[in-house]
Amino acid sequence: MGWQGRLRLDYAQENGRSVARFAHEGPLRILQTLYPEGDGVCHNVLVHPPGGLVGGDMLDITVTAAAGSHGLVTTPGASRFYRSEGEAALQRTKVQVAAGARIEWLPLEAIYYSGCLAHNQLRLQLGPGAEVLGWDIAALGLPQAGQPFVRGQVRQHLELEGAWLERGCIDAADARLMDGPLGLAGHRCMATLFFACGSDIARARREALLDAARGVIDSSGTQVIAGATAPGPQVVVVRALAPLVEPALQLLKAVRRAWRPLLWDLPPNEPRGWVL
Repeated sequence: MGWQGRLRLDYAQENGRSVARFAHEGPLRILQTLYPEGDGVCHNVLVHPPGGLVGGDMLDITVTAAAGSHGLVTTPGASRFYRSEGEAALQRTKVQVAAGARIEWLPLEAIYYSGCLAHNQLRLQLGPGAEVLGWDIAALGLPQAGQPFVRGQVRQHLELEGAWLERGCIDAADARLMDGPLGLAGHRCMATLFFACGSDIARARREALLDAARGVIDSSGTQVIAGATAPGPQVVVVRALAPLVEPALQLLKAVRRAWRPLLWDLPPNEPRGWVL
């Protein structure tokens, strides 16, 4: 058995302030609770002290938000899935949001080392009127360090229960997927930004989000291939491919900055840990 880590993070509104309470087992915990935007938004930094997962490791994360609360979760750096000797490494995240609550799920990228066997799952359970702004960023290997992704497999699962499901299997041995024009086309970073609701998104709001995202994409240059779409009435998605993490991450950050004022009349602030 590898490392087994569990974390439960619960947000609630108390006397006009979003507050967080948490409990953990094993090497997974909340480092800080911050209020850089005032009492309305509670920022938390999630850390995994071992620094990465190997075969047999499992991280199980549950985030809940009660009515009226707004929580933001990020990480201080990339998560890592290292080479496996045969067992898979699993990260499983469930986000449960009550009516009238909001979560921003914004971990930095996951780096998948050559030879890894990784499963990364994110499931959303949203009440009517609940909203989540989040992303998933996958970096395959470390090409700039001379460590390309030439062996191993990554399984991904993104789901808004009852409304949206995306699953994929990235196998380093699948040359058509890794390098073909209908696959990753030689890119080694995949990034997905989404806004998901527990109810149908009003058409005007959906179109405003798509227009804003497409405006950012159009001005982003040639390093990133990206597009914005609404795959269902409760979701708006931006997908991006890039040769490296940095241009894809910068694009997603820019779209988030454009979306936040549109969604919630909040400034386009970034978590304090992102500021270098």
